[in-house]
Amino acid sequence: MSAPAWLPLRPELREEEPYGAPQIDVPVRLNTNENPYGPSEAVAADVAESVRAAALGLNRYPDREATTLREALAGYLSREVPGLDASRVWAANGSNEVMQQILQAFGGPGRTALSFAPTYSMYPEYARNTHTRWVTGRRRDDFGIDVDTALELIAAEQPDVVFLTSPNNPTGTALDPEHTRAVLDAAPGMVVVDEAYAEFRRAGTPTALELLDGHPRLVVTRTMSKAFALAGGRLGYLAAHPDVVDALRIVRLPYHLSAVTQATAVAALRHTDELLAQVDALRAERDRTAERLRGAGFTVADSDANFVLFGMFDDRHATWQALVDRGVLVRETGPLGWLRVSIGTPEEMDAFHTALTEVTDV
Repeated sequence: MSAPAWLPLRPELREEEPYGAPQIDVPVRLNTNENPYGPSEAVAADVAESVRAAALGLNRYPDREATTLREALAGYLSREVPGLDASRVWAANGSNEVMQQILQAFGGPGRTALSFAPTYSMYPEYARNTHTRWVTGRRRDDFGIDVDTALELIAAEQPDVVFLTSPNNPTGTALDPEHTRAVLDAAPGMVVVDEAYAEFRRAGTPTALELLDGHPRLVVTRTMSKAFALAGGRLGYLAAHPDVVDALRIVRLPYHLSAVTQATAVAALRHTDELLAQVDALRAERDRTAERLRGAGFTVADSDANFVLFGMFDDRHATWQALVDRGVLVRETGPLGWLRVSIGTPEEMDAFHTALTEVTDV
């Protein structure tokens, strides 16, 4: 897309494309890492009643501090790391807004943000939109982080914000906690560990929440879009030092979380155990998918998320298109030669494997 000459768009945006995965109406959609199991009737009824109650007060602005929601989120996170309270939790419209607020507060003109590719493709766009200089390091061939190389880059660039992702998107790779500690010790500014897929991590894989008490410049971000099956609710959040939360309150838009969003998320959190009940099934299906792909001769990245990155393809777009032609949509993302498949229901995954077999046998 190229903007017309008459439009006084910022020069660096003129050749940019809007972010977004292809939205194609096919029977099996496995391209956006959504949870295939929607909320139950009981959860939907509670959400609907909570939204109805909130609607009676829509003539008033919502709680701009989202106090009840933040208390509920702190309660949820305290199941993993006891002692977190609402002063250390912040929420926004999806983890996208959380990330943008972080760079609005700690990035900006004359400042630098850094991450290690391949990783989430929106990070450079957050930097661009906040006029933050963006620096990209490289991951190892197995998609882990070479800690010595990472520390050298941090020493050279002195970034104001470092983005780490665990599990990483699009590779599914979990961070070695010792590497996270090393980056925290070396980084002169904020370190953000994006844990959007944390609930899907394998047993024994730690969370960066455990490092919060000893590292005041650490921010751990989460979302309700994936494990909570609330992608349409748009609720992301973070845990950090209370002073970090206060800094984000400076840059947040007034009343940035609607009363409807807050009511929806609080209602969903009342059903945490039910909504997370499918996580174990999705983890098992992820592992079965990886095994089936390896058995078919593909290279597969180890995944702690609800998706699997696999390859290698001489022409991945041709394979992607051939799958679409058979009614299966996966994601053409990550390094060249790789595709990413989100984990769906067993029936959806069987359809994926059948289509992939047909494609690769042609």
